[in-house]
Amino acid sequence: MKKGIKKITPVLLAGALLGSVVAGCSNAEEGGKLPQIGVAIYKFDDTFMTGVRNSIKSNAEGKASVEIVDSQNSQPTQNDKIDLFITKKTKALLINPVDRTAAGVIIDKAKTAEIPVVFLNREPLPEDMKKWDKVYYVGAKAEESGTMSGELIVDYWKAHPEADKNKDGVLQYVMLKGEPGHQDAELRTQYSIEAIEAAGIKVEKVAEDTAMWDRVKGQEKMAAFLGANGDKIEAVLANNDDMALGAIEALKAAGYFKGDKYMPVVGVDATAPATEALQDGTMLGTVLNDANNQGKASLMLATLLADGETPTNDNVGFEITDNQYVWIKYKKITKDNVDEAK
Repeated sequence: MKKGIKKITPVLLAGALLGSVVAGCSNAEEGGKLPQIGVAIYKFDDTFMTGVRNSIKSNAEGKASVEIVDSQNSQPTQNDKIDLFITKKTKALLINPVDRTAAGVIIDKAKTAEIPVVFLNREPLPEDMKKWDKVYYVGAKAEESGTMSGELIVDYWKAHPEADKNKDGVLQYVMLKGEPGHQDAELRTQYSIEAIEAAGIKVEKVAEDTAMWDRVKGQEKMAAFLGANGDKIEAVLANNDDMALGAIEALKAAGYFKGDKYMPVVGVDATAPATEALQDGTMLGTVLNDANNQGKASLMLATLLADGETPTNDNVGFEITDNQYVWIKYKKITKDNVDEAK
């Protein structure tokens, strides 16, 4: 008898392990009762959206069966994947659009199929949001992050007179922007500089270029800025952490962060690599773009809608404004409060 049990146990164990792996990957439906939600992310290799994606997965456990697909930064690819979700009669859509102006077409398709849709992190145009009462948006107000980015530079400039290298009373800066036309890129750029000027500091833009949210491109652009302008640059503002971290690599190669050769660099997102850079002193500051709560709020909305329920502040756990929007707050993060980014 014991001999037989010994033979069966490894098989049972393997089966149990396989079952746990499958459940972990697909949020298995517990007898098919969990609502199916189709999730399309603009691209998987975006650091911030990876955090959001992980939050969606973890918060879906026991609540929904989520299928998450990579749109590969292509709107036609995303459209095809959404069409497939609709064909499968998915109960709700959770979309991080590649192109925010494409939301109108997505909403039309979803409305025809009577599948509620929640947009995430890239805000559709206001007129598109008004097309249907089963459309929601979860994100953060980009102007808020821009203001905070500028304030981080203001605090440093006022506390460190040596930051004004040429002693002309003007802050000479370079700007690394996200993709052209993206509302986060445009608003973070605009509001960061307005915040510096509002503090009574004169500014001069030495250089500005798009690095498409990308670390390698950020490094390349910053190297070019340094090659053309050298020591004239007194601060670096980047629309996200990946570009800021790329800029830091270029600055390191140019001899910065050794001895007293320092450059204030500010990003947005408070990703894990950025918090490491804060702790080692190469990044001045960042702004927490709360990936966990963006993922949680969007998943809760999609789950309620998939179940045919009306979302409220109480059942979502977040405040809904104008019946359609959930705004997640930003927070300034420096070396002093880096633990609050976790």
